Formats: sequence, structure tokens, C-alpha cells
Amino acid sequence: MTSITPSDAFAIIAGRVHRTPLMTSESLNRLTGLNLAFKCEQLQKTGSFKFRGASFAISQLPDDCPGVATHSSGNHGAALAAAAAARGLSADVVMPENAVASKVEAVRAYGGRVHFCESNQVAREAGLQKLIDLGKTPIPPYDHEHIIAGQGTVALEFLAQSPGLDDLVAPIGGGGLLSGITLAAAQIAPHVRVTGAEPAGADDAARSLASGKRVSDHRPQTIADGLRALIGIRNLAVLSGHGIDVITVTEQQIVEAMVLVWRHLKQVVEPSGAVPLAAVLASRQRFTGRRVGIVLSGGNLEVGALLREIQ
Repeated sequence: MTSITPSDAFAIIAGRVHRTPLMTSESLNRLTGLNLAFKCEQLQKTGSFKFRGASFAISQLPDDCPGVATHSSGNHGAALAAAAAARGLSADVVMPENAVASKVEAVRAYGGRVHFCESNQVAREAGLQKLIDLGKTPIPPYDHEHIIAGQGTVALEFLAQSPGLDDLVAPIGGGGLLSGITLAAAQIAPHVRVTGAEPAGADDAARSLASGKRVSDHRPQTIADGLRALIGIRNLAVLSGHGIDVITVTEQQIVEAMVLVWRHLKQVVEPSGAVPLAAVLASRQRFTGRRVGIVLSGGNLEVGALLREIQ
């Protein structure tokens, strides 16, 4: 698939990204009957793991790059804008018209130019193509070997911080994070079982893996806005090639997992970031008696809107 590995990426971006902390909670372990460790990527620069892949992808561009472009629901766009700005490059980001307002604001705050489109995959990709036609260099959010390798550095850090892990569980939208983690684990800790977690309302990865081909019917309906993207071609190939399972969870299970993280870890995570914990709790028997590593992928939550809802 690619000769570029997460270890290659880590050697370049180690000084540019945060080495995010590992957290555990005795009270949560008692409540669930499980042995859980959390990798806190909500504390990464720009508020999600996406800064890893974006930083590595930007580092690989030539000096005469005319600027970069992508499509994103928010986190990749913000990460790419920040990484591009650090190198003096412009960043144009195609975003769905129903994107979370705070994520739109974040892209702009990091220097990105936002271009809105209809909230479907075809419109996102068409919007990106227009920018490519104008000469911009595309950095897709997940279906890109540098992005995959950069996201895989999450697993390299996690396994170094907690070498006794039996499982790694991460969310999947387009698949950049999960495929990167899969490659990293296969490289340095093949005994570790990698599992994906996905909303039932955006279960294209689970359906694609089950059928053996990338699904085309994808109409995501989930509060986990970061996981609404259709799984990438490269990403599906990596996951299917390594026999990765994906657990799907309900919207209620996602909300309950968010509450548990807030209550026991005292950390703010967005819905996408809580999906892996929801999946572990929904398939408790699969993880009983094992040391389970959970990736909290991001913390870019629209807190103001949430507070208005409960007032």
C-alpha cells in the first residue's frame, strides 16, 4: 500500500505536536468492570489528532507549493490551516453548510479560507476539485498516505506510554486515524488487537468491511459530526487487509459515553471522541479481562449550543 510508515512520520513531527497525556480512572474502571486507559488527543494542538497528519503532510510539500486545499467537517480543516500557516502557506477548506459553527470559526482563526458546500460527500469532493483546478495542492482529510502515517503516531505514543495494552480502540469516519493506528500496531506491537468504533447512523465502514467493497449509499445521521465522512479507498484497503472489526453504537450510547468521560476524567470531548468508549461498553464481553486503550480523538465541542439546549 505504502512505504511510508507512522515511524517515519513520528521522526519528523515529534517536535511539532504535543505528546498528549494518558489518563485512567479507578472510578470508571470500577463502574464498568473494565481496565481502561485513555489517550487524550482532545488536548492535541487544534483540539484533535488531526494536527498530526496535517503536520506530516505539510512537511512533505516542496518549497514552491502554491497553497493547500481540502474538504473537512472541521477538525482536519483547522489542523491543516494551522500546519500550513506555520510554514507560510495558504489553506482553503471546503466545509458542509451544516458544519458546527465553532469548527468553522476555528478554521478561519487558524488562517484558513472557508468555502461552503452542500452536506454530502459528492459536493465536498466537487468543491475540492474546483480548488485543485485553481492550482491548489490537495491534502485530503484521510485518504492520503502522509495523513495516514501521521495519524498513526497516536498509536506509537500510546503503546510507549502503556506497553501492556491488549487492545486499541479508535473512532472511524474516513479512516485516517484507524488505518494509521492499524499500521503502527502491526509494525511495533502485532499482538495488540485494533478495533474501530462507528455511529450506527454513519456505519459505512462496518458495511464496507462486511461486504468487501466500499459502499456508495451513505446518508449519515449522527451527532458525531467528525465521523460522517465516507470511508476512504486507501483506508478501507488497510483495514480489510488487517481484518479489523468495527463496532457500531447508537446516539444514546454516544451521549452516555460523553457524560462518563466528563464525569470521571473531567475532560471535554466531542461526540466523535466518545464513540470508542461507547463501543467498548456496548461490547463489554469482548474486552473483559484485557487492558484496553481508548483514543479520545477530539474535544472541539460546541459548548455554547449545548448549554443553550439545556437551559
